Amino acid sequence: MNPTALMIMLLSLAIGTTMTLMSHHWLLAWIGLEINTLAIIPLMTKTPHPRAIEAATKYFLTQASASALILFSATMNAWKTGEWSITLLSDPYTITLSMALMMKLGLAPLHFWLPEVIQGIPLSTGLILSTWQKIAPMTLLLQISHLTDLKLLITMGLTSILIGGWGGINQTQLRKVMAFSSIGHLGWMVLILKFNPQLTLFNFLLYITMTAAMFFSLMSISSTKISEISSSWPKSPILVTTMMLVLLSLAGLPPLTGFSPKLLIILELAKQNTLLLASVTMLASLLALFFYLRLTYVMILTLPPHIPPSSTHWRTTKNSPLTATMTTLALLIFPLSPPFLLII
Repeated sequence: MNPTALMIMLLSLAIGTTMTLMSHHWLLAWIGLEINTLAIIPLMTKTPHPRAIEAATKYFLTQASASALILFSATMNAWKTGEWSITLLSDPYTITLSMALMMKLGLAPLHFWLPEVIQGIPLSTGLILSTWQKIAPMTLLLQISHLTDLKLLITMGLTSILIGGWGGINQTQLRKVMAFSSIGHLGWMVLILKFNPQLTLFNFLLYITMTAAMFFSLMSISSTKISEISSSWPKSPILVTTMMLVLLSLAGLPPLTGFSPKLLIILELAKQNTLLLASVTMLASLLALFFYLRLTYVMILTLPPHIPPSSTHWRTTKNSPLTATMTTLALLIFPLSPPFLLII
């Protein structure tokens, strides 16, 4: 892609998200979401492949439907209350706005577009879609969390955790695995949204860190399939080792970063006397743990001395400082969780 066009698209993404973050008005928030949607579509189609065109079309139709629902609900709410304020919502329109924002995020059962879209686009655009594009809708969801129906959030959260784990089990494409991982992590965030919005924000920040670290690592070794990642050890042993640890961090194993939000969410659910919900959530997360461990097991099988001499490669992979920084954060934030929570 032309560097000037790329810079314009990235600036538009930044402007759209910033506009939504700074707005107290539903119309301005909607404009920011639309700028975000339109700015990422050229990045999806920068490789003119039928799969990329299909992914961009699916993304546009889904986001346009969610945006239309947001605009319609906000207009009807303004007609009823006389206010466009984000935090002033009347009862029927809170649910429709919440559902539209969850559709933009890719929460189950409104998730069907997310794996197919991420599978059809480059890893760099998949990184933006999995992290940056979720900031604006998640911020709006946080702002209306005190008005949202608790049963809706619990249902969507549990469904997302189950589908995020179940859908990723039989995948051979790493981008689809990351898509279902995203659905599962968003389910944890929505589950606790009504009880403790600050904990949702903390979980969201750590999710962005871990997902970015995984995507940067995949971009460094140019792997999109499990079969490709299984032969990457000779090219970059240190990077593959840290990738295994990032996968375990995404799975939520201690003492890595990903364990922190899961521990705090379970403790918060227990504090709210919802022990049954906490138990079901922990059991549902075992599905996601299975496919993370499966990926890690595939990498371990290729460690020396299991590699035949004919399959060795020159170690030509270059690790960027950004990859190293994000990987370090994705692995070592757990001891620093209390100060971060105090800041939030």
